[in-house]
Amino acid sequence: MEKQESLGGRITFRSLKIWAPRVLALLYVAFLAIMSLDSFDGSSGIFNNLVGFLVHLLPAFWIGMTLLLAWHYRLIGGVAFMIMGMVFTIYYHTNTSTANFMLISMPLFVCGMLFIFSHTE
Repeated sequence: MEKQESLGGRITFRSLKIWAPRVLALLYVAFLAIMSLDSFDGSSGIFNNLVGFLVHLLPAFWIGMTLLLAWHYRLIGGVAFMIMGMVFTIYYHTNTSTANFMLISMPLFVCGMLFIFSHTE
């Protein structure tokens, strides 16, 4: 059995390696869900606002489903996060602006790399 490095008492490198990608992905899903609230502009009817809100929630939903997959199968989930990062980069054209790439696509690539890294033990 390999000795665990301690980072302050109870937090081990192994637990940090396992929980960091999960927490980052949860925070990113929450960020996207909060950003989807901009669909409520007040000028349209409630039905149009609700439909727009649900459409804006779709990326957060797909990332949440990918997180559920990665929670149990870290390697497959890590690859799925990397693919989603590429899809987001192409679909949302985040490669044209560094700020947009860092805000929209980069968290997916980081989550993917962290899940793949956490798979290796």
